[in-house]
Amino acid sequence: MGSFSIWHWLIVLLIVVMVFGTKKLKNIGSDLGGAVKGFKDGMKDGGTAEAAAAADAAAANAPAAQVAANKVAEKATIDVEAKTKS
Repeated sequence: MGSFSIWHWLIVLLIVVMVFGTKKLKNIGSDLGGAVKGFKDGMKDGGTAEAAAAADAAAANAPAAQVAANKVAEKATIDVEAKTKS
């Protein structure tokens, strides 16, 4: 009673296919695969490649004082207050 047999899983699969249809399940699978691929690419890149390239270009064109000010500004946080609609 604790585990499901192969027949239980086949019946569940048949019901899912009947409810959603094969086309919708195919779309859901491809969307999920694209999301996983995008997540893996984001984790691999770390999102720092573009930021590092932009910072290098800015550092090459800007005076040293402006570069130091930019680094201080990047570390600053913005404090916001969330309000709920009434």
